Amino acid sequence: MINGYLRPDGRKGIRDAVLVVYLVECAHHVARRMVDAVDDPQVQLIGFPGCYPNDYALAMMKALTTHPNVGGAVLVSLGCESFNREALARNLTQQGRPVETVVIQQAGGTAAAIRAGVEATLRVLGSAKGRAQRVPMALSELVVGTICGGSDGTSGITANPAVGRAFDALVDAGATCIFEETGEMIGCEGHMAQRAASPDVASALEESVHQAERYYRAMGYGSFAPGNAEGGLSSQEEKSAGAYAKSGSRAISGIIRPAEAPPGPGLYLLDVVPPGEPKFGFPNIVDNAEIGELIACGAHLTLFTTGRGSVVGSAISPVIKVCANPETYARMRDDMDVDAGRILTGEASLDEVAAEIVTLIGEVAAGAPTRSEALGHCEFILTYKASAPAGPACLPA
Repeated sequence: MINGYLRPDGRKGIRDAVLVVYLVECAHHVARRMVDAVDDPQVQLIGFPGCYPNDYALAMMKALTTHPNVGGAVLVSLGCESFNREALARNLTQQGRPVETVVIQQAGGTAAAIRAGVEATLRVLGSAKGRAQRVPMALSELVVGTICGGSDGTSGITANPAVGRAFDALVDAGATCIFEETGEMIGCEGHMAQRAASPDVASALEESVHQAERYYRAMGYGSFAPGNAEGGLSSQEEKSAGAYAKSGSRAISGIIRPAEAPPGPGLYLLDVVPPGEPKFGFPNIVDNAEIGELIACGAHLTLFTTGRGSVVGSAISPVIKVCANPETYARMRDDMDVDAGRILTGEASLDEVAAEIVTLIGEVAAGAPTRSEALGHCEFILTYKASAPAGPACLPA
């Protein structure tokens, strides 16, 4: 039985995080000290380091701070950065979340701001706990994302197709599933188009992959890393085929952008590559940037497949690690939730591991901690990115 946290907009969350949010790198230290001082796993740190305003960052922060897994937030500002803290606070209030803002320059500096911030965090934490209403939640109400990181030659044989079959089961149950990494779907666009729910979706799927290819060509660097080759992958095409397997076999309902919620149940592609020419560098510099975008699209939790091994978790939404390689699982079992390498050794079938993943999703949604949660992982990163062809108008020409 899943008992979700009912939010004012009718959505339900599986966690009740209170976020301390720094709005410029200059406020990062104060925000971190606030979180450390409160010392409650429910209180988590996220932030944006930039000083210039950015439409993408504001949209991401609005979506993240009002995610169904979030009960309230404390905003930490230096005071002279360009982030629109008033708009962010207003959005939180409109979405029925308790919010307070600490401005370091107005509070009197580091020590005074930490003291004021701790008091504000405790007030928001108490208010969030008081508002938290637990209600029954069905599997069909979940939004589940997936990414792969540290892929190797086993990823496309075990973990990725097992997640794909789990996605099929979730979609059939009425849930919402999101896969992404268009830069790792190069060569698979024709296969995706054949699964599109409409001709328009088919065209959009093909164009999203072509845009990713153009983007990475312009950058001079693709998504194929040295660690992928060391792990036995021979080419970008082979890596793409393995990454594509995570999407399963059901119809693709549409494409969404970061911070856009899927319009309904089904399977969606999250296109993380900005439109137009490159402006801010690589579309996603680390796995946690992709996890953050999945969360901003509403993902209650994320399935993270890895062959080489990864240790990251995330703020806001749990991360379930599905390990593809039996040797990696044996070496890093404390960080892994599912041993998909048993498919390779003949100890389990794809369907059996897929069923295990679906069962674990239900358990985690009901409150069971993932390995990364138990270890205290709450990674988060948000950097500049274009969210529209015009880019952020505030940057110097």
